[in-house]
Amino acid sequence: MTRRDLWRIWWGAIIFLVAIAALGQAAGQRAASSAPIDEKTIPLKPSVTFVKASFLTGELQDLRVTERVEHGTGKVVGTPMLRARLTLTNDSEDQAARLLGGKIEYIDAEGKRIPIAHTIFPFIGVPTDRLDPGMHTSQVIEVPFPPAALKANAIREVSLELTYLPIPYREDTVSIPVYVGS
Repeated sequence: MTRRDLWRIWWGAIIFLVAIAALGQAAGQRAASSAPIDEKTIPLKPSVTFVKASFLTGELQDLRVTERVEHGTGKVVGTPMLRARLTLTNDSEDQAARLLGGKIEYIDAEGKRIPIAHTIFPFIGVPTDRLDPGMHTSQVIEVPFPPAALKANAIREVSLELTYLPIPYREDTVSIPVYVGS
């Protein structure tokens, strides 16, 4: 290797290190210039409501809307989110249910549906793939909330649609005659 080649390697390494330092400084400036985000929680009333769908009963608890806002400016970042805990119990004696999912719809003050996308949620964390008689399950629901509905008297109700498959449930006893023989 010649002396000239060594100088090229050294200069290449120096240029590489300077470029890395400049990129790191630019990333730091971008992080410093973006405002921190705060969460603003708006409770809905009533905060607890009872639900009944055929043989499934339960409640929606802690209904609230969460908005993400820039600290200092109050500028809303992203779509507000409806959050609640859905608890369901199977009150039937002879039906099980396979819980598939649900959908939230928002109804305005005039009784019309407020269109908003992605308000369907799956059931996750169910103890098994089915909810047998007497069993219960609970999960948090989080779906988008229409920003226009945050104004006073803009929303009349929240509609919850459950999707499940009812499964006949039966317990049987079978007696098997046995003999002690040789």
